[in-house]
Amino acid sequence: MRELKIAMLGFGNAGQAFAKLILNKREEIKTSYNCDVRVIAIATGTRGSLVNDAGIDLDKAIEDLAKLHRFAADSADFSETAAMEIAGTVDYDVLIELTPLAIHSGQPAIDHIKAALNRRKHAITANKGPIAWAFEDLRKLAKEQGVRFYYETTVMDGTPVFNLVEETLPMCKVTEVRGILNSTTNFILEELAKGQDYDSVILEGKERGFVEANPSMDVEGWDAAAKTTALLNVLMGADITPDQIDRKGIEGITAEQIREAGSRGKVIKLLCSGILKNGKVIGRVAPEEIDQTELLATISGTSSVVSITTDLMRTVSIVEHDPEIEQTGYGIFSDLIRLIRTT
Repeated sequence: MRELKIAMLGFGNAGQAFAKLILNKREEIKTSYNCDVRVIAIATGTRGSLVNDAGIDLDKAIEDLAKLHRFAADSADFSETAAMEIAGTVDYDVLIELTPLAIHSGQPAIDHIKAALNRRKHAITANKGPIAWAFEDLRKLAKEQGVRFYYETTVMDGTPVFNLVEETLPMCKVTEVRGILNSTTNFILEELAKGQDYDSVILEGKERGFVEANPSMDVEGWDAAAKTTALLNVLMGADITPDQIDRKGIEGITAEQIREAGSRGKVIKLLCSGILKNGKVIGRVAPEEIDQTELLATISGTSSVVSITTDLMRTVSIVEHDPEIEQTGYGIFSDLIRLIRTT
């Protein structure tokens, strides 16, 4: 039976959700694909690392984080090995990059992936930074090295956006992308429309777990700009970075503006868009008024949507309804299964 050894950089909520899927589906993967999947290394920034070529006990790793908030130092697998050293030296087959997003540079995730690709190892990332800041370089490197580089989770959790175009829209040229990709701002605008004050909305979002301790990256449109860049780089070959997106956040939007728009049959949403104009891809993130009858106006809560317009198939839209962390874990898992199927 074929063996596939995995090294994980990062083991937060998404990484643990992925690990649970591996635990639940390992035997099914063996049966369906004649492949035994083993996680042989996990690196974290502050909670220690684990390395065991025979396979890490994922149940114990998850349990230790829940109880101790770090990996048990007395574990035989415990290591102080840093993420870059694991990427560059450990004997794995596929690197899964899940470190925290550095929205203004994509580092050190870019270097982690380059280290793997340069060793002719496959790479999967849920980190949008590398796709927003270095996609063309990484794509070319993977091709030169004859390995796979997958990134489905970077924009809409487990929703098959990139796979949809690559696998099911052959010969189609994407000419426009439009969507709502940031759940935090979507939630804030909706709650303001209901009469809630801004501070109360932020507090509720933090308590529910989808608003960051510092929500400025969402409110100022940076997260949406990074996701827009990723979409345009992959689907339209834009080869741009987030600082090239025409970006405006929602910090200037007031409850009065939202109510006034509502009186005219409109809603305000933070829209992400990209269009091919005179041979150049132009990306934009900004709050816009949308007619209440439009699909984009119906996207509520933490849901998201992307509409992809092509020359042959015209416009196709895909909606993700109220995702939880399990959907992010599945996105990583689906890339792994794709890798197993195609290599």
